[in-house]
Amino acid sequence: MNYWLIKSEPEDFSIEDLANAPNRTEHWDGVRNYQARNFMRDDMKIGDRVFFYHSNCKPPGIVGLCEVASAPYPDHTAFDANCKYFDPKSNPEEPRWVMVDMKFLRRLKRMIPLQEIKQHSDALDGFALIRRGNRLSIMPVSKEHWDFLLSLE
Repeated sequence: MNYWLIKSEPEDFSIEDLANAPNRTEHWDGVRNYQARNFMRDDMKIGDRVFFYHSNCKPPGIVGLCEVASAPYPDHTAFDANCKYFDPKSNPEEPRWVMVDMKFLRRLKRMIPLQEIKQHSDALDGFALIRRGNRLSIMPVSKEHWDFLLSLE
């Protein structure tokens, strides 16, 4: 099993939105970074555990848990000229972008804010979220870091 952290701005899509989705499952669309796409396409597997992180808000932090609920498949939003994620260089025959479905598992007992996460830089050495300059919306989490972050809950 792999472990991940996915970021979403709560005004666009929150942990509550995922919890309230039909079957508590929703596609994770709009990823337009090649490295993040490659994580989804090549490394995410059904059943992988995922931290749901609210970003670009006050305060940002880990708010819940979900799991990968599908294999990767073409991101249809790339083909829709009326969608903010439209990519004219992508097409259904040769899709450039993929998405996976995420299934809500639970909210954390309390949010783990980024500021608190940064205070544990020794225990979280190498954790991509606190690495300078890292702005990826999807990032791998080691089992050691996963367990430590859950212990903060």
